[in-house]
Amino acid sequence: MGDVADLDYIKSVKKDYFRGDESFIKNIEPDELIGEMDRLNVEKALVTYSLEEPKQRILEFADKYPGRFFLSVVPDLKRGMKTLWELEALARDYPVALARVAPFQIDVPPNDAIYYPLYTKCIEMDLPVGINTGICGPPLPSECQNPFYLDRVCHFFPELKIIMQHGADPWWDFAIRLMIKYHNLYMMTSAYAPKYFPPELLHYMKTRGREKIMFASDHPVLTIERCLKETHELGFDEALLENFLFNTADKILFGQRQSRYSGFKINEFSQSPN
Repeated sequence: MGDVADLDYIKSVKKDYFRGDESFIKNIEPDELIGEMDRLNVEKALVTYSLEEPKQRILEFADKYPGRFFLSVVPDLKRGMKTLWELEALARDYPVALARVAPFQIDVPPNDAIYYPLYTKCIEMDLPVGINTGICGPPLPSECQNPFYLDRVCHFFPELKIIMQHGADPWWDFAIRLMIKYHNLYMMTSAYAPKYFPPELLHYMKTRGREKIMFASDHPVLTIERCLKETHELGFDEALLENFLFNTADKILFGQRQSRYSGFKINEFSQSPN
């Protein structure tokens, strides 16, 4: 987070939305994070790597602790196919588990043509795509993150695994209806504290969505420890708790890739096909 501390919208989120201290914008080193993961019995974690502003220190997480840290890669959609070739090349050398986009950053909804090359490449690589949904924290327009825009995307790209990130507030009902409708649409609860999960999401998780929702924190902004503590207070049965905390993510993010190409690094750490 420290790498983006000078962005105006990050400063605003820190001050007005989270009312955070300096830990909000702190850079975390691999040894520190692995120590926290070991303390809390967390096996795997995603770290975000930007193709627009690549930083070697992010790659060092995966270099130093193989099989524990995986990359969530943010492509630079303005660069078209060049950024996607970089994504593919990176995935051969590093364990890339996810390509992710935040529509609010360009104020373009995810059914726009600018995203379609990414979707096609990710289908070929059997790589899930994470898409931020719901009202964003920064004081920027959020209408582009209405899950409504994923309806046609899921229809036109049925092979694409899509993960709605950061919840879907205030459009939970629509997001849940889409997950019922589309087999390959999932949700990750990143940046959303479990104690604030709405009743409709909890009901879905306990019924038709037992294998559709995956745990995430937003460490250090929303710490791993806090999210785990609040998750264990939700009253889930053991099977649902295991699915939420581990099984769904292990299958969708970290499972063996069934891609059109061979040689992707993540397969060295995968146990079984998706």
